[in-house]
Amino acid sequence: MKEINLTTKIRVYLIDECTDIEKKLIDAAKNATKNAYAPYSQFKVGAALLLDNGEIITGNNQENAAYPSGLCAERTAVFFANANHPESKIGAIAVAAYYKGDFTKDVITPCGACRQVLLEIENKHKSPMDILLYAGSGEVYKFDTIKDLLPFSFGDEML
Repeated sequence: MKEINLTTKIRVYLIDECTDIEKKLIDAAKNATKNAYAPYSQFKVGAALLLDNGEIITGNNQENAAYPSGLCAERTAVFFANANHPESKIGAIAVAAYYKGDFTKDVITPCGACRQVLLEIENKHKSPMDILLYAGSGEVYKFDTIKDLLPFSFGDEML
């Protein structure tokens, strides 16, 4: 038998230790939670993308009574960016969640489907993106690439 050990580098910052652009991106993700359509779960998620032209694109989760017809915040933002700025690389994404009157104490991570979509975008542009996950405690988890959240990923190189 052979054993493989994986390691993932996660940098944990306090919000005050983030760069100005990271703070701006996190604030945009937090603000995007306000427009989430989450009447069933009340779990409001916002995502903000930093494009290589400096523009920030936001998205939020959109629920639907006919589950699973809704869409996560990360994919809402990515699909909008890809439809309207198809040649722009995404340099970073920030994600924040709001539930029961406050931002979640711990970070939330993108679901599997969102991780796969983010991987597709990284592969399309041949450029990794920073992943910034905000916690209401004031911590920010930073990953250098979606591959840190999706080891053993399935990509176009396997087709």
